[in-house]
Amino acid sequence: MTISYDKSTLPIHELFMTFQGEGTAMGMPAFFVRTYGCPVKCDFCDSAGTWHPEYIPAQVLRMTPKAIVAAARAEEAKIMVVTGGEPTIFDLTPLCQEAADAELDIHLETSGTYPIRGEFDWVVLSPKRARSPLVESILKADEFKFIIEKPDDITFFTRMLLDRGVNLNERRWIWLHPEWSQRANPSVLGAISEAVKKGKGAFRAGWQIHKQYQVDALDKRSRPLVPLGGDPSKGY
Repeated sequence: MTISYDKSTLPIHELFMTFQGEGTAMGMPAFFVRTYGCPVKCDFCDSAGTWHPEYIPAQVLRMTPKAIVAAARAEEAKIMVVTGGEPTIFDLTPLCQEAADAELDIHLETSGTYPIRGEFDWVVLSPKRARSPLVESILKADEFKFIIEKPDDITFFTRMLLDRGVNLNERRWIWLHPEWSQRANPSVLGAISEAVKKGKGAFRAGWQIHKQYQVDALDKRSRPLVPLGGDPSKGY
């Protein structure tokens, strides 16, 4: 996937102050930076506004790394989360350097399908069926997030990691999140519950608490929600 843009800037879908709704940093205040563009395009994507052709904005905001970090510092944020879309289609080295100079922790959320460029304080890797993650990206992950759309996704993604040399007994958390449209599906919730109970500490049950609080929408800079995967029948 190629996006034409001034290499001194990053295309930004939205940025806003919120709290981290997932994973090890759950509940912590965080400044979110959502880049525009994604080659993976999952049909359950909850950020489909970053890529879906029916939701392309009239103009994509472009910001320098310095301006992005300045916006985070204006909120007195301690953590800046870079997500997408798929942010690793861009060289994030300058953004990481600006964050380090500002003594701002920078976290990355990625599918792992592209090389990670830049030094991050924390990397969350969420593998997808549509495109397998790179081994070099897996090795940089501090935690993993499996999006469980159907029960056998747990086995599928676990095997994906094992086949790439991940030791499930390492202290790299593996979160099991019900895909949002399946959050009340008893078969999905039951599969996650059983995997956590029988996984000898390898798995943690996850949730997206920011959606329950609707905290992102409290910042007027956040963009309106796009239906899951761009499909209105799936809701939000």
